[in-house]
Amino acid sequence: MSEHAQFADDLSLYALGALEGEERAALEKHLEGCASCRRELEQLRGDMALMALSAAGPAPPMRARTRLMTAVSLDTRAKPIVVKKRSWWGAFGWVAATAMAAIAVFFWHQSDQMAQRMASLDNEISAQQAELERVRSVVATLTSPDAQVVTVAAPNAPPQPQGKAIYVRDRSSLVFIASNLPAPPASKAYELWLIPKEGAPIPAGVFKPNAHGSATVVNPPLPAGVEAKAFAITIEPESGSLSPTMPIVMVGSGT
Repeated sequence: MSEHAQFADDLSLYALGALEGEERAALEKHLEGCASCRRELEQLRGDMALMALSAAGPAPPMRARTRLMTAVSLDTRAKPIVVKKRSWWGAFGWVAATAMAAIAVFFWHQSDQMAQRMASLDNEISAQQAELERVRSVVATLTSPDAQVVTVAAPNAPPQPQGKAIYVRDRSSLVFIASNLPAPPASKAYELWLIPKEGAPIPAGVFKPNAHGSATVVNPPLPAGVEAKAFAITIEPESGSLSPTMPIVMVGSGT
């Protein structure tokens, strides 16, 4: 057997990490000057990597498995069986550890994606619950037997702009629906006011009508338990005002 063939037989054990002692040192010295053996070693290591990753991904090409196992079987040098068996277990332990690491990375990635999806679903559910509560509040206002219904209109202006305020004092909830409203001047908006039986008018929402003259105000922040004498609308700056600017363009008294 030539020197090159002798060292070629040990390449498979060296690739698996199972070659030790003087034999390992001799092979490493041979590799320094043998390009053919270095190329064969790289191929064996590539085949081992494919086999290790096959536990967490697509199966490696059959030629890689065959080439690796053939290279291992060619090593027929006389070595004690106990040493061979121990070396093989150590080598396959390394392969198993690599495979387990790949599996751990795979499941960590899957867990991270699942956590992100769960967080997204939680946000969607929270948003839907908030919207459901808002709808329930509007329905409760519109259907409450204690609701005070006030029609707010502008006199002598065909087609007549008008609005309807549905107000439940005990819950401080208000739904206002308007129609036929002309567009306000530039940089201006409509502002709804709750006129209490005692005290100054209370701001109840700033709004602009759509292209059809319709507008709504739903549950603006209002102080608790205020008894409404009337509702009125003025034209104010887009940011709203703390007190109404005259004239009042629409007004309606409570029943």
